[in-house]
Amino acid sequence: MKRIQSALFALALLASGAAFADVTVPHLDVGKGGHCVNDPKFMKLNHGDLLMHQRTITVHQGVRGRYSLEKCVNCHASRVNNSVLGTDRNFCQGCHAYAAVKIDCFECHSSRPETVSETLTEIAK
Repeated sequence: MKRIQSALFALALLASGAAFADVTVPHLDVGKGGHCVNDPKFMKLNHGDLLMHQRTITVHQGVRGRYSLEKCVNCHASRVNNSVLGTDRNFCQGCHAYAAVKIDCFECHSSRPETVSETLTEIAK
């Protein structure tokens, strides 16, 4: 009985692996790219929490830190349209579309590097 269960389990694993073999991952325009503020695997899993935590610190204490949205946009804006939004190849939009996650940062914040700094300057006045 254990052999049958083991064989069925192995078949199920093989079948599920075959089902995932055709899954495509997004090909994102990473902008300047380079060295991220943290390990890319860590950032993929935790960037939402980091940005929310940074937002709280910035809003309540006025501290702009390591995980600021401005730094993300400045580094990851596309070299094609100078934005993290616009197409599914753009860094933020592409990944969020792939993961089927609503992105709401840019309802208030700019998705372009040159306007992020300008917006922050205007807010500070």
